[in-house]
Amino acid sequence: MTTLSWTVADSATMLRRNLKHALRYPSLTVIVAAMPIVFLLLFVFVFGGTLGAGLGGVTGGRAEYADYLTPGLLVLAITAAAQGTAISVAMDMTEGIITRFRTMSIARAAVLAGHVGGAVVQTMVGLALVVGAALLVGFRPDADPLEWLTAAAFLVLVSLALSWLSVAMGLTAKSVESASNMPMPMLLLPFFGSAFVPTDSMPAGLRWFAEHQPFTPIIETVRGLLSGTEIGSSGVVAVAWCAAIALVGWLWARRSYERRPAR
Repeated sequence: MTTLSWTVADSATMLRRNLKHALRYPSLTVIVAAMPIVFLLLFVFVFGGTLGAGLGGVTGGRAEYADYLTPGLLVLAITAAAQGTAISVAMDMTEGIITRFRTMSIARAAVLAGHVGGAVVQTMVGLALVVGAALLVGFRPDADPLEWLTAAAFLVLVSLALSWLSVAMGLTAKSVESASNMPMPMLLLPFFGSAFVPTDSMPAGLRWFAEHQPFTPIIETVRGLLSGTEIGSSGVVAVAWCAAIALVGWLWARRSYERRPAR
């Protein structure tokens, strides 16, 4: 068996381990979708009439706002999943299982890859729940099958990038409690982007920040794909951000895993 095939086989084993954890504790997957669904209900039914009218809505505003809001909430769900991933990695580091793995004939990259793969699968299940809830409250995407497939693939890419970054945070954190706090900026950034309102409605300074932070082009790419409209340069910028985040996360995670002793 070559080194590559050995790593792939071990990564598949670690992925199964993490998926079994997800099946054993399904509440973790529900938590991924819980916050975005709460925001969906709150903003559509409480603020949707007013905010949707501001978007040019002609049917009371709520339907238009549900269409605008859902792509941002899908990205928000991915950032929420990152917090759970960081906690899971930190728990492995503190409970001694990593020490056990290091004494076994397991490719070191497989442990991290298993966490990332499991996080992506769990996140996609959470996103399906968010989409289902959005459809129930009036979300009506105009995407064709190819655009749906492209949107799904892009969301996988976003989840992959943020999962590597959250794994690195979990490895770096000194405790499970600190691991739960480190991804908080990722949870907040969509609020300071175009997730809830268009950036051109913001004050000049906040608008500049919103337009140049990574989550606005990511959200606009998802929104364009699901609405069947042009995404312009947002797609290229979003993919570049995802690639940069994934690279930083992978390098950071590998370095932390090699240098930090398990406790």
